[in-house]
Amino acid sequence: MKKRIMVIGPTQVGKSTLVNVLNDTDRPLRRTQDVIYGKNTMDTPGSYIENASMYRYLIATAQTASHVLFLINAFNPIDVYPPRFAQTFTCPVIGVVTKIDLAPENLSLCRQQLQHIGVSEPYFWISLKNNTGVKALKSYLLGKQ
Repeated sequence: MKKRIMVIGPTQVGKSTLVNVLNDTDRPLRRTQDVIYGKNTMDTPGSYIENASMYRYLIATAQTASHVLFLINAFNPIDVYPPRFAQTFTCPVIGVVTKIDLAPENLSLCRQQLQHIGVSEPYFWISLKNNTGVKALKSYLLGKQ
């Protein structure tokens, strides 16, 4: 079984858009109700991290992941992750802050949230609108991009 990158984050953080970039595809964006497996990724519904009863499912699904990405929306940095949640995963957990072009004033708060949930640096600061930081993230995760 091929290991994939698992993408976790609240609704409207940019999970599916990022998944399309990581898979070099442009599948239609729509609200997902279950995990969608792509060439390189596992796209999880936002409701899975927004509902504590679904944490076990995220943890179990991550057993087949090469990396887990925790996404935080700089424009709307809601705190949905439980403290130290990153330590529950057996693979590397990477912090990704999306929509940095929309609210650069919130980047310090986003860094604090990543630290609170136990994600170590490096963090990736990206904008999927203008592709800021996307090449570095892809290179880190997938190699030679």
